[in-house]
Amino acid sequence: MNIKTIIFSIFLALSSPVALAGTGHSHAPVTQEQAEVNASKVVSTLVQKGVIDKSWGEIQIQQSEQKQFGNQTEWVVSYTNESVSDPGKRTLYIFLTLSGEYLAANYTGK
Repeated sequence: MNIKTIIFSIFLALSSPVALAGTGHSHAPVTQEQAEVNASKVVSTLVQKGVIDKSWGEIQIQQSEQKQFGNQTEWVVSYTNESVSDPGKRTLYIFLTLSGEYLAANYTGK
């Protein structure tokens, strides 16, 4: 794993959840449509903060589904950006709780 990936992961883990948290949210499960809206907001925030290239702001959702990780189920929303030169970084995965709260983002889907 290269240093940029590590720094990216640490930055996302420490800053974005705080930036996206707010008042008036519930912990009830969200629909797939709402999970996609929340993931798109995360992508916009990452673009605005310069964490990912601005070209990601124009990319449509490729897939959204619930996945099991250990004993926890999460929403995983993925985007594919063919304009990214590094094939290992063409797919961006946004992870959300079932209630739609941001957990993490990466290029591996794990």
